[in-house]
Amino acid sequence: MTQGAGRLAIIAGSGFLPYYVAEAAQQSGEVPFIIRLKNEADLDWTKFESVSISVGDVSALGKLLSAQGIDRVVLSGGVSRRPEWREIRPNFKMIAKMPSIIRTLLSGGDDTVLQMVIRLIEAQGARVIGAHEIAPGLLATTGALGKVAPGDDDHRDIAKAAKAALALGALDVGQGSVSVGGRLVALEGVEGTDGMLARVASLRAEGRISSRRKGVLVKLCKPQQDIRADLPTIGPSTVENAARAGLAGIAVEAGRAFVLDREVMLRAADDAGLFVCGIDVGLAGEMM
Repeated sequence: MTQGAGRLAIIAGSGFLPYYVAEAAQQSGEVPFIIRLKNEADLDWTKFESVSISVGDVSALGKLLSAQGIDRVVLSGGVSRRPEWREIRPNFKMIAKMPSIIRTLLSGGDDTVLQMVIRLIEAQGARVIGAHEIAPGLLATTGALGKVAPGDDDHRDIAKAAKAALALGALDVGQGSVSVGGRLVALEGVEGTDGMLARVASLRAEGRISSRRKGVLVKLCKPQQDIRADLPTIGPSTVENAARAGLAGIAVEAGRAFVLDREVMLRAADDAGLFVCGIDVGLAGEMM
C-alpha cells in the first residue's frame, strides 16, 4: 500500500468498490476521508467521516483537501454522467484551464475526461493513486477463479472478444465486448456492461444470436488507460446478466480488473455453470 504523511481521501461514486477500498484502507491503519459525489454515491457511509460535494465543484474539493490535510486521493466507483460545463465551479488555479476543460467535457471520451480530472486534482496539491494500491486483494488473478474453466471454443471467443475490446478501448469508447461462436456480437458503449449484456439477451431472444452457441464476455483496460482510475470491474450482477444473456463465461484482465464480492460472485457463477477467469494480454494484443 502507498502511504504518505498526510491523509487519504476516497472520492466515491456509485457501487460497492469505494466502500471496499475504504475498508481496506482502514484495515491497514489509514483513517480515510470520504468525498461522496452528490447523486452518485449510493451507500451508507456513516462508518466513515465523509462529506458530499457536486461532481463539478472543484473549488469545494480544493478547500476540503487543504482543510483535511489530504495528500493522496483515490477515484473509485461509477459516475453516471459527466457534468455540464455550466456546473463546473472553478477555483483560482483552474480559471486559465477552463477553455480546455470545456472542450474535454464536450468531446472527450471517458478516459480523456478521467485524465483531465486527475490533472485537476493534482493541481490542488494532492497525488492521485489507484484503488488497486489500497486494495490489491480485489484484483483478478490469472486462470479460472471458480470451479468452471473455459473450454477450447471459449478460448477462441476470448481471443476474438479481447482483440475487439482492445480496439474499442483504443477509441476511448468502452472496455467490454461479447463474442459468440467466433462472431463478435456486442461492443460496450455508454450503456455500460450491464446494458450491453441486456442487449445480447434481447438479441438471443429474438433469434439474432445462435441459441446453440454460448459465447464470452471480455473486459479489458483500454490500451491508453491511466490505471489509477476506472479499472474494469465485475461482480455478482455481472454473472447474473451474463447468465441471462446465455453466455458461457466472463474473462477479465488479470492484475488490472476488480472482482467484487468474490465469494458470492463465484458461488453464483458455479451454480449457473459459468466460468470466470483472469487472462494475460500481450503488448500486441494477443492472448498469452
